[in-house]
Amino acid sequence: MESNLQRALEAKRFAITAECGPPKSADRKVIEEKAQLLKDWVDSVNVTDNQTAVTRMSSLAACTILKSLNLDPVFQLTCRDRNRIALQSDILGAHALGIRNILCLTGDHHSAGNHPQAKGVFDLDSVHLIETVRKMRDEGLFLSGDKLEGERPMVFIGAVENPFALPYEFRALRLKKKIEAGAQFIQTQIVYNIARFREFMARAGDLGLLDRVYILAGVSPIKTPGAAKYMRDNVPGMDVPNEIVARMESAGKGLEDKKARAQAWRQEGIRICVEIVQQLREIQGVAGVHIMAIEWEEAVPEIVTQAGLKAP
Repeated sequence: MESNLQRALEAKRFAITAECGPPKSADRKVIEEKAQLLKDWVDSVNVTDNQTAVTRMSSLAACTILKSLNLDPVFQLTCRDRNRIALQSDILGAHALGIRNILCLTGDHHSAGNHPQAKGVFDLDSVHLIETVRKMRDEGLFLSGDKLEGERPMVFIGAVENPFALPYEFRALRLKKKIEAGAQFIQTQIVYNIARFREFMARAGDLGLLDRVYILAGVSPIKTPGAAKYMRDNVPGMDVPNEIVARMESAGKGLEDKKARAQAWRQEGIRICVEIVQQLREIQGVAGVHIMAIEWEEAVPEIVTQAGLKAP
């Protein structure tokens, strides 16, 4: 059975996905509350896998909770913490639990997280993981060459790409590598620099990739001018133009009340996000958007509504 996301994309409807960060606890109510905020507004919900290498509830468990609440989860699976045995085991388990989307990632390095002394596994990288899922699904084979006995994991295979990482010319070629490995949909890094993203999409088009994969452009509302500056100055692979920072700074000017200033910043952050979504819809090859509003899920309905998107 196809996932909601796959059906939406194959029907050529502009798809909407969002992100759900699991809690740093065993409290399933956190997932349930986020699900209520998202369920009527998106086609599918990504569940991050110990993002930034910080320990959280497992992605597979959180996906199962979302599935029980009639949402379509995207199971993020990273290579950082598992060898090929564990990765293949989780792929089988995800299918058995009714999860039909898997997003394959290498994973943030453990040195950046809350257990820097942990041993990184990285037995495979994201491209090899994509190949592994495809091989299990299409050929009924494990990486060892052994045959799967019984049901295969019939999942929609996704990957990520960053159009803004150096060297720029390599990004479309890396995208091609992931598509050839078996990726069917791609979610990109957050887009703030539309001009640079257009260049990336043009390169992908020149390589004949836009008819071979569904690309969902990443977007994210900004809460504060400080957040905009931090992403611009300190986050590798992020491209936040100065004019975005300037707009966020201008939004709160003249407001002495802290709550009013914070509200003005948030409104401007959502406005910028909506404008970016509207511009992305005009770019050939963009099949949808992936809204990353972690710990600000209530912004998703506003973005979808103001951008004129059609909720599922």
